[in-house]
Amino acid sequence: MAVDSVGPMADPDSSPTQSTTDADVPAAMREVYRRLQRWRSERKGRARIPEALWVAAGELAREHGVNQVSRVLHLEFKHLKRVTEAGAQNGVKEGKPSFIELIAPPTSAARACVLELEGPRGKLRIEVKDMTTAEVAGISRTLWEMLA
Repeated sequence: MAVDSVGPMADPDSSPTQSTTDADVPAAMREVYRRLQRWRSERKGRARIPEALWVAAGELAREHGVNQVSRVLHLEFKHLKRVTEAGAQNGVKEGKPSFIELIAPPTSAARACVLELEGPRGKLRIEVKDMTTAEVAGISRTLWEMLA
């Protein structure tokens, strides 16, 4: 299948005798490659590549890189780059995430803490290690209520 290099959208490095087979095209690009080949074989004169094909090529370029896609699909690098950048700015291929991980910040852990309580029955001193601030507050609240 000969590659069409005529027209303003052709790859300047490709020649009319250069050919590409489906086996040379990465699997992820084959559908767009075939659509382009079909359009190239059916076009009349020097018609421009349809916008839908440029958009599809732009999506591939965002995933696989502009250079690789322009070489494989025989498209002009600069035009494909503009299409790719425009699609990225317009939010093309922006979907809702299927999974979001929320990571809670670690609670502050007191290395060592001394609780000193004084009530009508006397004084109480407790030393605790490696407890979170919330745990220390809970213990002190419980002890305070017991002593009061």
